[in-house]
Amino acid sequence: MSYFSLIINPGSTSTKIGVFEDETLLFEETLRHSTEEIAQYATIVDQKDFRKNIILNLLKEKNFDINKLDVCVGRGGMLKPIPGGTYAVTDELLNDLKIGKQGQHASNLGGILAREIADSIGKPSYIVDPVVVDELLPTSRYSGVPELPRTSVFHALNQKAVAKRYAKEIGKKYEDLNLVVVHMGGGVSVGPHKNGKVVDIFNALDGDGAFSPERAGSVPVGALVKMCFSGQYTEKEVYKKLVGNGGFNAYLGTNDMRDVEKMVNEGNEKAAEIREAFIQQMAKNIGAMATVLEGKVDQIIVTGGIAYDKAVVAGLKARCEWIAPFTVYPGEDELLALAQGGLRVLTGEEKAKEY
Repeated sequence: MSYFSLIINPGSTSTKIGVFEDETLLFEETLRHSTEEIAQYATIVDQKDFRKNIILNLLKEKNFDINKLDVCVGRGGMLKPIPGGTYAVTDELLNDLKIGKQGQHASNLGGILAREIADSIGKPSYIVDPVVVDELLPTSRYSGVPELPRTSVFHALNQKAVAKRYAKEIGKKYEDLNLVVVHMGGGVSVGPHKNGKVVDIFNALDGDGAFSPERAGSVPVGALVKMCFSGQYTEKEVYKKLVGNGGFNAYLGTNDMRDVEKMVNEGNEKAAEIREAFIQQMAKNIGAMATVLEGKVDQIIVTGGIAYDKAVVAGLKARCEWIAPFTVYPGEDELLALAQGGLRVLTGEEKAKEY
């Protein structure tokens, strides 16, 4: 029996959708929204009907009958911290998406839209591995400052998807493996996966681990404090230096690793040194997470857009292949990862979790 799913992945200025038959993509579309269109709405939740109508109109244009759908799956948003898995969009989960439990973000609309469209045809709706997945050990939360606990915000959807993909390819259960998963995109995250749980995390959203194309990662804390109180910058300006304008953006004026590669190939020694520093920092993160697993690492998995960069991957292997073999899954396929999460529940491979 085949299952048809509608996958909804909202971004700040776009809504990406896909229709799958099992794991086969039938069609996908990225629906762009102009600044003027978005500006009409005071809050992200206010955009719901606007985005819903666009999705439904597209399905009509594609001559796809929504009554064929077995499930609707949305990108999970800024919910309370939860373990990984596929979650039914219950009333409580829906409410927390609407209020933005941990913040307002376009991804909150994923579960909201999935629930509304699924309800209209009497089908289930789910979210899968949102960025707030939290499976940290108690000891992983200590930072050294009680008021500043370490938190789990990372590329959970892609990290979990590639970990499960690897397990399936070698004929083992994800829960029976120890993996270090390395996501490298606009931001980077490195997580030790122990028996199906991400028990620690280097989360470079706003202050952990290696710098990335857009983010500063860990920085010298004392110097940062002095910068904050220098009177030269507002809070917003300092934060932008750390998230958005940090990393490669700050050093080389680009957040595109293809540009960096071109600079290196053209003989730009500064670009080569900065790329080497990035590789060194990422390798340090991998090594640190291997110690969380007590050195018992079955595989190191590298994924995300930067995994296409052969020089970066080669540099990481040179430093870390003594820990464990490497598997590289370049890029990220969020639509497929979401579809797989819903499918695992429909086929009985997993049970949907309750929020």
